[in-house]
Amino acid sequence: MKNDSTSPAANSAGAEKKPSPRALLQLTPYLLRYKPRIAASLFAVTVAAAATLAVPLAIRRMIDFGFSAESAGLINTYFFALIAVAGVLALASGARFYFVTTLGERVVADLRTDVFRHLCSLDAEFFDSARTGELLSRLTADTTQMKAAFGATAAVTLRNFFLFVGAIALMVYTSPMLSAAVLLAIPIIVLPLVASGRLVRKRSRTAQDTLAEASAYAAESLAAIRVMQAFGAEPAAGRRFGAAVEEAYAAARNAARSRAILTITVIFLVFASIVGVLWFGAQDVLAGRMTGGLLSQFVLYAILAAGALSELSQVWGEIAAAGGAAGRIAEILAVRPKIVAPVNAAVLPVPSRGEITFENVTFAYPTRPQDSALHGLSFKIAPGEMVAIVGPSGAGKTTLFQLLSRFYDASSGRILLDDIDIKTVDPAELRRRIKSVPQDPVIFAASIADNIRYGHPEASDDAVRHAAKRAAADDFIRALPQGYATLAGERGVTLSGGQRQRIAIARAILQEAPVLLLDEATSALDSENEAVVQEALARVMSERTTLVIAHRLATVLEADRILVLDNGRLIEEGTHKTLVAKDGLYARLAKLQFETGAEALNSGATAAAE
Repeated sequence: MKNDSTSPAANSAGAEKKPSPRALLQLTPYLLRYKPRIAASLFAVTVAAAATLAVPLAIRRMIDFGFSAESAGLINTYFFALIAVAGVLALASGARFYFVTTLGERVVADLRTDVFRHLCSLDAEFFDSARTGELLSRLTADTTQMKAAFGATAAVTLRNFFLFVGAIALMVYTSPMLSAAVLLAIPIIVLPLVASGRLVRKRSRTAQDTLAEASAYAAESLAAIRVMQAFGAEPAAGRRFGAAVEEAYAAARNAARSRAILTITVIFLVFASIVGVLWFGAQDVLAGRMTGGLLSQFVLYAILAAGALSELSQVWGEIAAAGGAAGRIAEILAVRPKIVAPVNAAVLPVPSRGEITFENVTFAYPTRPQDSALHGLSFKIAPGEMVAIVGPSGAGKTTLFQLLSRFYDASSGRILLDDIDIKTVDPAELRRRIKSVPQDPVIFAASIADNIRYGHPEASDDAVRHAAKRAAADDFIRALPQGYATLAGERGVTLSGGQRQRIAIARAILQEAPVLLLDEATSALDSENEAVVQEALARVMSERTTLVIAHRLATVLEADRILVLDNGRLIEEGTHKTLVAKDGLYARLAKLQFETGAEALNSGATAAAE
């Protein structure tokens, strides 16, 4: 994925142009939750490093004093000491790995939970331009990259940092002159490390973005697998995904090449400097200014320091990649929802009457600010009234529902529920008073019972069955292989359209909300299923304020009132009879539908007779 203006997170959060390991510092609050584990990790790292650094001291003593008949007893002492050091080193290294790795797992688990919860809190405007597959990539692939950084990579980094610092200090203690030569070489080694690290970070971020693009396309395609197969688009989809994967591979290969070049450069410079220092030290031994044991001690510390620095150069690339991942996650966490609860939220009356008022409401979607979907809309719905909203496609019917549920805020005007401006109410409390049955209800890959109690998980089995009975769903649910425990399959693929609609109605009934929104609730059903669903809806609508969107006007003939929208404006209002008598837009729509239906019925009867 190219990191351009199409990225919603980047647009909303002001993404970093240059990913940096500094992004990992944003996770400090997560780390500080587990201070005892951090202390245990640092203690284990310190002990392991100290045990490693003790080895050259013992070796020096053996070389300088142990290899003689008089000092034979010292050899045994030194070797026993080395075995003890090895035991301490093994225990400390194991503890270091355990504490650091589990700390990383814990931090990333917390982070994943917080990112998901944050995504759930964002408003509809964010998801209008976001791609689900890309967000899932950030939630999974990016956090996995960070888990590596906080797990094994962190363990290696801490170990080698302590070793490097300790080895340098003991080198200076052993031979200040030779240490000066080594320390002069360090800037020559570090400069390529820093310069190459920037390139590694950039290419790692590109690889992560490209993989997110491929994941987004795969998620989108698999969600529409039936459409893909119906149109024979499998080969084209495979080629497109393959191309996206190849692009992701190329980006990852470029990042790996940069890290490989970085590793080669650093390792060569490190060990070349050691060879040079060793040559100078050999001259000191030959001149009698240094013992062989002391040189051996210095060389061992130099090798430890060089090895630690080379390891740090390799993990630097991983840390840089994790910094890119952290930056991408930070972009999401930086997005703030626009629909939030006021500091001093107004309280809706209890019990709710279900009265709805629109006062001169104008609205344009954020993605199309120049194109208003509603213009100065005003109307009032009395408690318990059943109101139908009709009009041609694009008239603003569904937009009206979106505003009433406060998925968006009106550009101007007010929307009132029970005489309270919904902008002054906690959105969660508002939505508890309003439940909807959409045209294409969402059914989750869970049991039928869990789908009905979705949003009300504490509901009892009896309450679930009662809601299903009121929605005319109990009979078909009991006929399923496991009854209410039957799994619905992803998106409810194992259920018919009418069954999905009735489950959605039962879900809305279970909430006992005073306002019910029906958006084309029967448009996709056959006549038999529509009759069953309409019967269920009739019972439910009699108990609450109901707004119904329907293109098929036969479904709204019994409405108390009909609002006719066109181009975001309320142009007509009344009952079916009064609107037909006005001979306006509603009358034309009614005439078109009912006459077409009658012609189709007559044609069918004629064909059957022939």
